[in-house]
Amino acid sequence: MKKIFLYASMLLIVACGSNDKPVVEEVPAAPLAKSKNSDAFNTSFKGLMDAYFHLKDNFITESNEMIETYAKELITAADSLKVNELKGDAGIVDNAKATVQNISAELKKLLAAKDLLGKRKSFNTLTEHVYNLARIVQYDREIVYHQHCPMAFEDDNPDAFWLSRSSDIKNPYLPKHMLTCGDVVDSLNYTK
Repeated sequence: MKKIFLYASMLLIVACGSNDKPVVEEVPAAPLAKSKNSDAFNTSFKGLMDAYFHLKDNFITESNEMIETYAKELITAADSLKVNELKGDAGIVDNAKATVQNISAELKKLLAAKDLLGKRKSFNTLTEHVYNLARIVQYDREIVYHQHCPMAFEDDNPDAFWLSRSSDIKNPYLPKHMLTCGDVVDSLNYTK
C-alpha cells in the first residue's frame, strides 16, 4: 500500500512539472495473504469469534435470553475448535487447548451467574481468555480490537475489557449510560 502511495505521489510530482500527459504504470495487485493455519482451523475459529461477538452485542442490548443463547453457542464453538489443525509446535497446541478449557469453564460460570452484573464479571474474564487464545494461535483472518472500560465495576478492580471487530467503542458494561465510554488498548493484526 505504501508503494502504491509512493508511486502515485511521484507520478503527481512528475505530472505537475511537465506539459506531457503522465504515463501511468500498472502496479500488480498484491497476492492475498495465505494463512499460516489450516482452513479448517480458521473456519472453526471464526465460528468461535462470531459467537463471542454476538454475546458481546447482547450484553449491550441486555437481553438475558440471548446472552444465554450465545454463551451456549460459544461453548459449542470452543469445544469443537479444531486445535489439532494448528500449525506450529506442540507448545502452541497445548497452550491453545488449555485456554479453550478456560473459555468453556468461564462460560459455565457465566451461565450460572444469577444476575447481569455477575454475568458481566464473568464476561470480562472470558474476554481475556479469548484475547489470549487469539494471540496464541495468531488468528489472521481479521483484525480484532481489545477495548477497555476504566469504570465498569464498583469494586477494587473497576477495569473491564472486551473484543470488537471495529475500533468504534460500544461498551457492553455500561450500555445505558456510557455506551461510547472506553478506549482501544490493543489490536491484533496478524493479517499481514
